[in-house]
Amino acid sequence: MRSKTVAWLTCVCLFAGAALGFAAPTHAQTTPIEVQQMQLDWSDGGVFLTANLKFDLSPPVEDALRKGIPMYFVAEAELFRDRWYWTDQKLSSEARHMRLSFQPLTRRWRLNVSPTPIGNSGLGVTLSQSFDSLPDALASLQRFARWKIADVAEVTEVDPEARLHVEFSFRLDVSQLPRPFQIGAVGHSDWSLSVSRSLRLAFESSAK
Repeated sequence: MRSKTVAWLTCVCLFAGAALGFAAPTHAQTTPIEVQQMQLDWSDGGVFLTANLKFDLSPPVEDALRKGIPMYFVAEAELFRDRWYWTDQKLSSEARHMRLSFQPLTRRWRLNVSPTPIGNSGLGVTLSQSFDSLPDALASLQRFARWKIADVAEVTEVDPEARLHVEFSFRLDVSQLPRPFQIGAVGHSDWSLSVSRSLRLAFESSAK
Protein backbone atom coordinates (compact mmCIF):
# COMPACT_ATOMS: atom_id res chain seq x y z
CA MET A 1 0.00 0.00 0.00
CA ARG A 2 2.82 2.41 0.90
CA SER A 3 4.58 1.75 -2.42
CA LYS A 4 1.36 2.48 -4.34
CA THR A 5 0.91 5.75 -2.46
CA VAL A 6 4.48 6.83 -3.22
CA ALA A 7 4.04 5.93 -6.86
CA TRP A 8 0.82 7.93 -7.07
CA LEU A 9 2.40 11.01 -5.48
CA THR A 10 5.35 10.72 -7.85
CA CYS A 11 3.01 10.70 -10.85
CA VAL A 12 1.12 13.73 -9.56
CA CYS A 13 4.33 15.68 -9.02
CA LEU A 14 5.65 14.74 -12.46
CA PHE A 15 2.40 15.86 -14.06
CA ALA A 16 2.49 19.14 -12.19
CA GLY A 17 6.13 19.65 -13.09
CA ALA A 18 5.42 19.10 -16.77
CA ALA A 19 2.50 21.53 -16.72
CA LEU A 20 4.60 24.14 -14.95
CA GLY A 21 7.27 23.90 -17.62
CA PHE A 22 10.11 22.52 -15.49
CA ALA A 23 11.58 20.84 -18.56
CA ALA A 24 12.85 24.17 -19.83
CA PRO A 25 13.27 26.59 -16.91
CA THR A 26 15.91 28.61 -18.72
CA HIS A 27 13.24 29.84 -21.15
CA ALA A 28 10.86 31.06 -18.44
CA GLN A 29 9.95 34.73 -18.64
CA THR A 30 7.87 36.90 -16.38
CA THR A 31 4.47 37.48 -17.93
CA PRO A 32 4.01 41.26 -18.39
CA ILE A 33 0.69 43.05 -17.84
CA GLU A 34 0.03 46.26 -19.76
CA VAL A 35 -2.43 48.72 -18.20
CA GLN A 36 -3.99 50.25 -21.31
CA GLN A 37 -6.59 52.37 -19.52
CA MET A 38 -7.42 53.33 -15.95
CA GLN A 39 -9.71 56.07 -14.73
CA LEU A 40 -11.89 56.98 -11.75
CA ASP A 41 -15.18 58.80 -11.62
CA TRP A 42 -17.74 59.37 -8.91
CA SER A 43 -21.35 60.49 -8.89
CA ASP A 44 -24.40 60.04 -6.68
CA GLY A 45 -24.09 56.31 -7.20
CA GLY A 46 -20.58 55.93 -5.83
CA VAL A 47 -16.95 55.74 -6.93
CA PHE A 48 -16.30 53.72 -10.10
CA LEU A 49 -13.11 52.29 -11.56
CA THR A 50 -12.68 51.62 -15.27
CA ALA A 51 -9.60 49.73 -16.40
CA ASN A 52 -8.38 47.68 -19.34
CA LEU A 53 -5.50 45.25 -18.93
CA LYS A 54 -3.59 43.44 -21.64
CA PHE A 55 -1.59 40.24 -21.17
CA ASP A 56 -1.10 36.78 -22.59
CA LEU A 57 -1.00 33.63 -20.51
CA SER A 58 2.34 31.86 -20.41
CA PRO A 59 2.44 28.46 -22.20
CA PRO A 60 2.49 26.47 -18.90
CA VAL A 61 -0.58 28.31 -17.58
CA GLU A 62 -2.51 27.86 -20.82
CA ASP A 63 -1.47 24.22 -21.01
CA ALA A 64 -2.73 23.59 -17.49
CA LEU A 65 -6.03 25.26 -18.35
CA ARG A 66 -6.50 23.06 -21.39
CA LYS A 67 -5.81 20.02 -19.20
CA GLY A 68 -8.78 20.98 -17.02
CA ILE A 69 -7.06 22.95 -14.21
CA PRO A 70 -9.06 26.13 -13.43
CA MET A 71 -7.15 29.37 -12.92
CA TYR A 72 -8.13 31.93 -10.30
CA PHE A 73 -7.54 35.67 -10.59
CA VAL A 74 -8.08 38.42 -8.01
CA ALA A 75 -8.52 42.16 -8.54
CA GLU A 76 -8.53 44.49 -5.53
CA ALA A 77 -9.26 48.20 -5.23
CA GLU A 78 -8.72 50.14 -2.00
CA LEU A 79 -9.64 53.78 -1.42
CA PHE A 80 -7.34 55.72 0.92
CA ARG A 81 -7.23 59.17 2.47
CA ASP A 82 -3.72 60.61 2.60
CA ARG A 83 -2.46 61.48 6.09
CA TRP A 84 0.90 63.12 6.61
CA TYR A 85 0.95 62.44 10.37
CA TRP A 86 0.13 58.70 10.24
CA THR A 87 -0.45 55.85 7.86
CA ASP A 88 -3.07 56.55 5.20
CA GLN A 89 -6.68 55.92 6.27
CA LYS A 90 -8.46 53.14 4.36
CA LEU A 91 -11.99 54.24 3.46
CA SER A 92 -13.16 51.24 1.45
CA SER A 93 -11.98 47.96 -0.01
CA GLU A 94 -13.50 45.90 -2.83
CA ALA A 95 -12.39 42.70 -4.54
CA ARG A 96 -13.33 40.81 -7.68
CA HIS A 97 -12.61 37.08 -7.79
CA MET A 98 -12.51 35.35 -11.17
CA ARG A 99 -12.34 31.67 -12.10
CA LEU A 100 -11.37 30.77 -15.67
CA SER A 101 -11.89 27.18 -16.80
CA PHE A 102 -12.08 25.07 -19.96
CA GLN A 103 -14.98 22.69 -20.61
CA PRO A 104 -13.56 19.75 -22.64
CA LEU A 105 -16.97 18.30 -23.58
CA THR A 106 -18.32 21.53 -25.07
CA ARG A 107 -14.90 22.97 -26.03
CA ARG A 108 -15.97 26.24 -24.45
CA TRP A 109 -14.39 28.53 -21.88
CA ARG A 110 -16.20 29.65 -18.75
CA LEU A 111 -15.54 32.71 -16.62
CA ASN A 112 -17.09 33.00 -13.15
CA VAL A 113 -16.95 36.33 -11.32
CA SER A 114 -17.77 36.92 -7.64
CA PRO A 115 -17.13 39.59 -4.97
CA THR A 116 -16.07 36.78 -2.61
CA PRO A 117 -13.49 33.99 -3.02
CA ILE A 118 -14.60 31.16 -5.29
CA GLY A 119 -13.84 27.88 -3.55
CA ASN A 120 -12.85 24.63 -5.20
CA SER A 121 -15.81 22.84 -3.58
CA GLY A 122 -18.45 25.07 -5.17
CA LEU A 123 -18.92 28.26 -7.14
CA GLY A 124 -21.54 29.75 -4.83
CA VAL A 125 -23.25 32.88 -6.11
CA THR A 126 -21.31 34.02 -9.17
CA LEU A 127 -21.85 35.70 -12.51
CA SER A 128 -21.07 33.13 -15.20
CA GLN A 129 -20.22 33.69 -18.86
CA SER A 130 -19.24 31.22 -21.59
CA PHE A 131 -16.99 31.92 -24.57
CA ASP A 132 -16.07 30.13 -27.78
CA SER A 133 -12.37 30.98 -27.52
CA LEU A 134 -9.69 31.73 -24.95
CA PRO A 135 -8.98 35.23 -26.38
CA ASP A 136 -12.65 36.16 -25.92
CA ALA A 137 -12.62 34.89 -22.32
CA LEU A 138 -9.40 36.76 -21.54
CA ALA A 139 -10.77 39.98 -23.05
CA SER A 140 -13.69 39.84 -20.61
CA LEU A 141 -11.43 38.97 -17.67
CA GLN A 142 -9.13 41.90 -18.45
CA ARG A 143 -11.90 44.51 -18.73
CA PHE A 144 -13.29 46.43 -15.73
CA ALA A 145 -16.17 48.67 -16.80
CA ARG A 146 -17.38 51.10 -14.10
CA TRP A 147 -16.64 48.76 -11.25
CA LYS A 148 -18.14 50.26 -8.09
CA ILE A 149 -15.39 50.37 -5.47
CA ALA A 150 -16.93 52.70 -2.87
CA ASP A 151 -20.23 54.24 -1.84
CA VAL A 152 -20.55 57.95 -2.43
CA ALA A 153 -21.03 58.52 1.32
CA GLU A 154 -17.54 57.20 1.96
CA VAL A 155 -16.21 60.04 -0.20
CA THR A 156 -18.55 62.96 0.54
CA GLU A 157 -18.13 62.56 4.30
CA VAL A 158 -14.42 63.27 3.88
CA ASP A 159 -13.09 66.81 4.02
CA PRO A 160 -13.14 68.20 0.43
CA GLU A 161 -9.59 69.37 1.00
CA ALA A 162 -8.44 65.82 1.67
CA ARG A 163 -6.32 63.97 -0.85
CA LEU A 164 -7.68 60.56 -1.84
CA HIS A 165 -6.13 57.81 -3.92
CA VAL A 166 -7.04 54.29 -5.05
CA GLU A 167 -4.65 51.35 -4.97
CA PHE A 168 -5.54 48.81 -7.68
CA SER A 169 -3.96 45.37 -8.00
CA PHE A 170 -4.53 42.30 -10.17
CA ARG A 171 -2.90 38.89 -9.90
CA LEU A 172 -3.09 35.20 -10.71
CA ASP A 173 -3.93 33.54 -7.39
CA VAL A 174 -1.68 30.46 -7.29
CA SER A 175 -2.81 29.68 -3.73
CA GLN A 176 -5.95 28.07 -5.17
CA LEU A 177 -4.10 25.74 -7.52
CA PRO A 178 -3.84 22.02 -6.65
CA ARG A 179 -1.14 21.48 -4.03
CA PRO A 180 1.55 20.09 -6.38
CA PHE A 181 1.10 23.12 -8.65
CA GLN A 182 1.36 25.53 -5.72
CA ILE A 183 4.71 24.05 -4.69
CA GLY A 184 6.10 24.25 -8.21
CA ALA A 185 4.72 27.70 -8.99
CA VAL A 186 6.49 29.44 -6.10
CA GLY A 187 9.32 31.50 -7.55
CA HIS A 188 8.60 30.30 -11.09
CA SER A 189 8.29 33.30 -13.39
CA ASP A 190 5.88 31.64 -15.82
CA TRP A 191 3.33 31.72 -13.02
CA SER A 192 4.17 35.25 -11.82
CA LEU A 193 1.33 37.37 -13.17
CA SER A 194 0.52 40.58 -11.29
CA VAL A 195 0.28 44.35 -11.60
CA SER A 196 -0.52 47.25 -9.25
CA ARG A 197 -1.30 50.90 -9.89
CA SER A 198 -2.17 53.97 -7.81
CA LEU A 199 -4.64 56.58 -9.05
CA ARG A 200 -5.70 59.84 -7.40
CA LEU A 201 -9.35 60.83 -7.02
CA ALA A 202 -10.25 64.52 -7.40
CA PHE A 203 -13.46 65.88 -5.88
CA GLU A 204 -13.91 68.54 -8.50
CA SER A 205 -13.91 66.09 -11.41
CA SER A 206 -17.28 64.47 -10.90
CA ALA A 207 -19.92 66.46 -9.09
CA LYS A 208 -22.93 65.93 -11.40
